[in-house]
Amino acid sequence: MASVQNSNSIPILSFFTGAGFLDIGFMQAGFKTIWSNEYNINFAKGYASGVSSMTGEEHKISNMTSIIDLGPNQIAKEAFPEGKLPELFGIVGGPPCPDFSVGGKNRGHLGEKADRGRLSQVYVSRILELQPTFFLFENVPGLLRNGKHREFFNHLKLQLSTDYLVEFNILNALEFGVPQDRERVFMVGIKKKWFKKQLGIRNIPREYEWFKWPVDQRYKDAKKRFNWPSISPYGMSPQQPMDIPEELMVGTYICDLEKLKSLPNGLDGLKPKSDKYTVISEGDVSRKSFKRLHRWRYSPTAAYGNNEVHLHPVEPRRISVREALRIQSVPDTYILPVEMPITHKFKTIGNGVPIKLAFVVATAIRNMLEIKEGPNDTY
Repeated sequence: MASVQNSNSIPILSFFTGAGFLDIGFMQAGFKTIWSNEYNINFAKGYASGVSSMTGEEHKISNMTSIIDLGPNQIAKEAFPEGKLPELFGIVGGPPCPDFSVGGKNRGHLGEKADRGRLSQVYVSRILELQPTFFLFENVPGLLRNGKHREFFNHLKLQLSTDYLVEFNILNALEFGVPQDRERVFMVGIKKKWFKKQLGIRNIPREYEWFKWPVDQRYKDAKKRFNWPSISPYGMSPQQPMDIPEELMVGTYICDLEKLKSLPNGLDGLKPKSDKYTVISEGDVSRKSFKRLHRWRYSPTAAYGNNEVHLHPVEPRRISVREALRIQSVPDTYILPVEMPITHKFKTIGNGVPIKLAFVVATAIRNMLEIKEGPNDTY
């Protein structure tokens, strides 16, 4: 059986890189981003600052051209200047998703703004053209839950299934130790020819479980499993539940006020005043905007760039940039640049995959690549 090279050297090409949260999860799982692509100049600056400060090594976006205008030959030349694609490399990315979400008015693959829906098809085309050993496609659950979007998703999956074994699933960050109710669709694929060679077989039985989705028993079914507190009048001191893991409650991360304000990005925030800041109850997240977090609950999905305002549980203000980063499970060593506009900081944070979730998915992919045994029955 062919051997997998050292996991630390498995290269990935990152599309729609944004702030780099997905990349960081893969880095922590033993992959290396050798090429990245981000169209938004502010997001690119955030990536360079944040990933560099966190790793202690210089990182920057490789290419800032839209992938619509960026062909596979140029990508391959930039990523692999030696002129030959390696046997083992991957492509990861999550195309912009507003056109597949409720908040984005469900315009679908024909979305008007910046060809957002179209980018999903272009991303799949680049995968098929570059033929990586494996790929990851990440998006909102609306791609599966809305009938017309599901049809488009199935069309993408069918294209990929010619050359790849493909699996998909909806994972919630809350079930992996992130203090946030954030569901995302992950579609994973591995090249059939490579996998057969790896296993030393000619055909892979239909029932063979080639990819195992991550599960953390500590947090499985967390929304239903734990007795979450309801709303409390603002300014009160609700009692902390004893049966809920501390890492699933936002108060664990954003209520040490003095420490937070002393951290980088700790004072970054939007300052406008509103009478709602002292009226909305702690834990009232029923509105489209002006949702007040509850210190002993998880946060709703971080979507700070879509006209959604999240209020601090115990202070009459919006949450800060550092608090938003913590809710996305980003380490305090990750620092966004001072000169980056606040709105872009919140937008790129809200767009990212929580690092803890990215890590467990990346680890599952690494385990898939390092598989040692094939099915019992080989044909």
